[in-house]
Amino acid sequence: MAGVTAVLASTVPPVARRNRGGRLGRVRWYVYVLLGLAVIVCAFPLYYMLVVATVGASAVTSTPPRLYPGTNIVDVARAVFDTVPFFRSLLNSAFVSLTVAAVSVILCALAGFAFAKLQFRGRDALFILVLLTMTVPAQLSVIPQYLIISWLGWVDSLQAIIVPGLASAFGIFWMRQHMSSTVTDELIHAAKIDGCSSWQLFWRIAFPVVRPAAFVLGLITFTAVWNDFMWPFIVLKSPELFTVQIALKQLQANRSVDVALALGGSFFATLPLLIAFVFTGKQMVSGIMDGAFKG
Repeated sequence: MAGVTAVLASTVPPVARRNRGGRLGRVRWYVYVLLGLAVIVCAFPLYYMLVVATVGASAVTSTPPRLYPGTNIVDVARAVFDTVPFFRSLLNSAFVSLTVAAVSVILCALAGFAFAKLQFRGRDALFILVLLTMTVPAQLSVIPQYLIISWLGWVDSLQAIIVPGLASAFGIFWMRQHMSSTVTDELIHAAKIDGCSSWQLFWRIAFPVVRPAAFVLGLITFTAVWNDFMWPFIVLKSPELFTVQIALKQLQANRSVDVALALGGSFFATLPLLIAFVFTGKQMVSGIMDGAFKG
């Protein structure tokens, strides 16, 4: 791997020194004000969800509306978890989301590497076909997808919502773009000279370089699967297999809605995502910015 090491050494840019007097070093006060307002606007719906859940419907109907939470959060949590098998639904959503995210990252990275760095007949036409699938609304694929799942005998099973999401056109496009911009052809040629196979080129050379982008794709996929309602609602019938979004639907009665119960369930369903982003926010930002600037 001497050739690969030499190419890596020649392609890694020097560490840029911070220029305190440069444009990036001068941040105006109004930038912080705008960022603070943006944070408040984004976080307020979640906060008000907690307020209504702990106070009840009176928090909405009172004049002026109540803007501070109550003290019965334990009672709301007990009602949510006793009304539906909410904890089991959280586990089902976590298992499905983690499985789809992990497998989708590998499959999309493999496809992205093939479209970016491998030469084969019809590569560009096939990639355009993948991009065209992004223009088709997801609702149009529900009936043929359900027929396939029914033919396989997977209705009312978790694999019915796992397998269809194991790859996506967006994920392939995302990984292909990052492979093209961050994995140089010189690095690939040097690895081939050293005797690397196609799998070694991907796993030992390309994938470590685009790992931040793969991490971001995993988070995006995890969030999308966690928040998906339509497809699990169609194929899942047994309460013990419900995902968290279906459990939230079960908290609502046919003719009336307990606002505190519904928003309490929504708050507890959103809490795992918030915890995940607290611990992975820095990696997500670095993954999004990776490859955004060149030179």
